[in-house]
Amino acid sequence: MIELERTFLPKQLPTGIEKCKSKEMLDIYYPKSAKHPCLRLRKNGDEYMLTKKTPPNENDRSVQHEQTITLTKKEFDAFAKLDGKRLEKMRYLYNHNGFTMEIDVFRGTLSGLVLVDVEFSSEKEKEIFKMPDFCIAEVTNSDFLAGGMLAGKKYSEISTELAVFGYKKPL
Repeated sequence: MIELERTFLPKQLPTGIEKCKSKEMLDIYYPKSAKHPCLRLRKNGDEYMLTKKTPPNENDRSVQHEQTITLTKKEFDAFAKLDGKRLEKMRYLYNHNGFTMEIDVFRGTLSGLVLVDVEFSSEKEKEIFKMPDFCIAEVTNSDFLAGGMLAGKKYSEISTELAVFGYKKPL
């Protein structure tokens, strides 16, 4: 499967987010020793999966080859015992101008970070999409904000890079 996606930093949480459908997520990236692991174990609400995501072009992270295997809870629990890099977040599904945005509010060591992802069904749709007014910057190709790079880090370790975009923790 090919995933078409763009990522943004918000200047504030959008109005009404507290009323949106949401789910708690846990991602564990493997191998732990990799600088940017691409194998992800995910608990998405009551769903469990193992996913490998790789960009066909290292200079364009908006396109990803994605392979996913659905797991049972028992299988997830077995893989979760392996040593990997973890991150926790709440994902809100927010409708904006006909698009469903995934707004990830990170918890734990990355508390204060919020990312907005938008997936597209075509290259044309991806190219003509305008950044939402509640966002300050597109960060699709900012490697330091990729899930595998964020996993296992603290907010303080990325705050300087976020400041370059004018990012401040949303209220």
